[in-house]
Amino acid sequence: MVTALTLLLVFFGAVAAYVVFAVGAAAHGIATGWLVAGALAIYVAIYLGVAGFSFALAWVFRTPRPPECTLGAGATLRLYVGEMVAMARSHPRMALGWWAMRDPPPQSAVNPVLLLHGVLCNAGVWRGVLPQFAAAADGPVYTLSYGPPQASIESFAHQLEAKIGAIRVATGAAKVTLVTHSMGGLVARAYLRRCGSEHVRCLIGIGTPHHGSVQAWTFPGTCLAQIRPRSRWLAELNRNESAGPPVPVVSIWSRHDSMVAPQASACLEGAENVAVVGVGHNALIDNAGVVARVATELVRADRGANA
Repeated sequence: MVTALTLLLVFFGAVAAYVVFAVGAAAHGIATGWLVAGALAIYVAIYLGVAGFSFALAWVFRTPRPPECTLGAGATLRLYVGEMVAMARSHPRMALGWWAMRDPPPQSAVNPVLLLHGVLCNAGVWRGVLPQFAAAADGPVYTLSYGPPQASIESFAHQLEAKIGAIRVATGAAKVTLVTHSMGGLVARAYLRRCGSEHVRCLIGIGTPHHGSVQAWTFPGTCLAQIRPRSRWLAELNRNESAGPPVPVVSIWSRHDSMVAPQASACLEGAENVAVVGVGHNALIDNAGVVARVATELVRADRGANA
């Protein structure tokens, strides 16, 4: 099986090979414009391949879908291209935009919001939706980049504990609303198991693999091992799932998720599970319908905090 690590090596190999080729071609008088066009073509081709691999694996291990959720050719093409574009857009955001994700200045607030990213990412993935969430929250919105990237989820939860403490000091708030993508939802739940629910108002999860994903088998790392279906860590996290979550949870998941497979792994007992159709895993963050639903939940949380 081709793994994500193999795809990563292919990516860097292709970049290195093209750099060598471009230097030689420029020395022989090839126009810079053609070389730039070639670089863009390779960039797009790599993400086409990664998206294709992800969707293929997600289809093999898919959750059965009701007939009304079946996609036609046009919708399938939009799903595929949308996920490819989301991945191609997220990496520049993480590489170049994360440094601009600074905490807001200390200010009094009743319901601050904290955004938690997914595996092998950083806070830069939220850059495109931060203004919408800030407007809906009517208060400060914070982000957290935890690491090292392949460390354990428990270590990320420890970093989350420190961040929530710092936010409470900066705002005077008793509780924080958590908005998460992918593994970020597991980090939040690990925190709740470790520290309790005293300082969390609610959890809004986007594409969280509550019961694991087969995609986690395609990459090394402690956190990836913990996300694999039937892992010991997940079994312990979900041991009392039937009792319901300790705080209100909204879990937004896609029936066509390309990274969480089976897709229904994103459903959590006792949560308000909201299914969307025709959206890939990375595309969930910027999807207009998902952003609108998160905004609605932030308004609801703000009203509850001020009640």
